[in-house]
Amino acid sequence: MTATAQTTSPTRRSTLSKVGHWAMNNGALVGLILLCIGLFIATPAFLTIPNIINIGIQAAVVAILAFGMTFVIVTAGIDLSVGSVAALGAMVSAYSFASLNLPGILTVVVGLGVGMLAGSISGLAIAYGKLPAFIATLAMMSIARGLTLVVSNGTPIDTSDTVNIFGSRVAGIPVPIFAMVLAGVVCWFVLSRTVLGRSMYAVGGNIEAARLSGIPVKRVLVWVYALSGLFAGLAGLVLAGRLRSAGPQAGSGYELDAIAAVVIGGASLAGGSGRATGTLIGAILLAVIRNGLNILNVSSFWQQVVIGCVIALAVGFDVFRRKTDS
Repeated sequence: MTATAQTTSPTRRSTLSKVGHWAMNNGALVGLILLCIGLFIATPAFLTIPNIINIGIQAAVVAILAFGMTFVIVTAGIDLSVGSVAALGAMVSAYSFASLNLPGILTVVVGLGVGMLAGSISGLAIAYGKLPAFIATLAMMSIARGLTLVVSNGTPIDTSDTVNIFGSRVAGIPVPIFAMVLAGVVCWFVLSRTVLGRSMYAVGGNIEAARLSGIPVKRVLVWVYALSGLFAGLAGLVLAGRLRSAGPQAGSGYELDAIAAVVIGGASLAGGSGRATGTLIGAILLAVIRNGLNILNVSSFWQQVVIGCVIALAVGFDVFRRKTDS
């Protein structure tokens, strides 16, 4: 008996260690599963098909913004402008349709192009102008929001029928969910299957070592913020399509949710780590929390408190995990 216990005990400890390691590296997924179970017990209406689809719609815009933010955070940067850039892209798209009579498909291209251009300007200011990412993107946040108000004169503008497709359904599935999945696949592909993605991890891990190894750090940073702007442009079009109009205050505060989704998904603000799948889980987790609290009739004021606590726990968990790994 003793010999058997001695031989099985190490195996059992090894299994527990593997499970603990997996849970440590997939904390957001574990948290999401436990949260869904808890909300289902509290209110069986939570896990109905209509409500699950509703959660997907709620998560879509934040997830698309967060996928772009993932590139930035992987390189140890930050982009505070994505919410305003999303609004600007949607507004210029709507203006080009309502006032310039551009065809619908071109209004989509314009919206995406404006987002990418705004992100590229931030990237150039950071890479070549040596501005801190916080300052450069804070300035772009103000500029983009101001331009949105200038273009719209402070009033909503109707979007083209092509943009409005983002608010429709295909085979019963909302188009925003398709857009979210597409953005996630692109983010995953760039990070895991391209030289640019590997360069992002290298820059975030040690920017000086990346420079010495021949990686064009400045060019990589410009691309990072350009991609963040492109994804913000797409998010703005999705949001405008759902509302069938571009609003001057659209996307306000969304940059904080995007950052939270990336961090909750396991990325480190110190750079060098981050995954598209983790970001998706983080965005869905935020949507589930808000949806569940709404179903339970919890005040929106308390919802902000809960979201803040979740973000603090995610950052604290990341710090603990990095100390454990070291």
